Amino acid sequence: MYRRYFKRLIDIICSLLLLIVLSPVVVCTYFVVLIFIGTPVIFKQKRPGLNSKIFTIYKFRTMNEAKDSNGEFLSDEIRLGKFGHFLRKLSLDELPQLYNVLKGDMSFIGPRPLLVEYLNLYTETQKKRHDVRPGITGWAQVNGRNAITWEKKFDLDIYYAEQYNLMMDIKIIFLTFYKVIKRADIASENQVTVSKFTGSKDCD
Repeated sequence: MYRRYFKRLIDIICSLLLLIVLSPVVVCTYFVVLIFIGTPVIFKQKRPGLNSKIFTIYKFRTMNEAKDSNGEFLSDEIRLGKFGHFLRKLSLDELPQLYNVLKGDMSFIGPRPLLVEYLNLYTETQKKRHDVRPGITGWAQVNGRNAITWEKKFDLDIYYAEQYNLMMDIKIIFLTFYKVIKRADIASENQVTVSKFTGSKDCD
């Protein structure tokens, strides 16, 4: 019953309420990003969702477009800067995804929506992460986030897709708040942003 009806109903009600209640924070963040980073304020990108259906994800932009003398983008670390890092630590960049949840592209809880280019790199087992709606937070995010390997993330995503229930989702919500307050697992070791997935060594 929870999987079929209640989870989506909770997503709709909570995303609508949060968009209303957090509207001052959303508006404030919008103008702060506009001042410190510039336009476009909203980062848009195609991502695969439920059953690998492609949708557009929305986030506040955290990196500027600084380039070197050859017109190439500078490193992520330089482009992110202190302000972008601050937004990510507090997860303020994720606020526009409340609209994705309201639309039905995403859920509050589920595997994170990754890049479209990864679809052809997944093993048959790893593809099971798309059996559920992607989420703003998830089982992998509260068990290491960017500090664990891609394979470990996918194992956790698949476990969630096969086992999730109301109590598990409640646990993930509380652990997410703890991680945000603790500011843990934001980036992988020695990296500001996580490295790209290039495929698993062991295939099905």
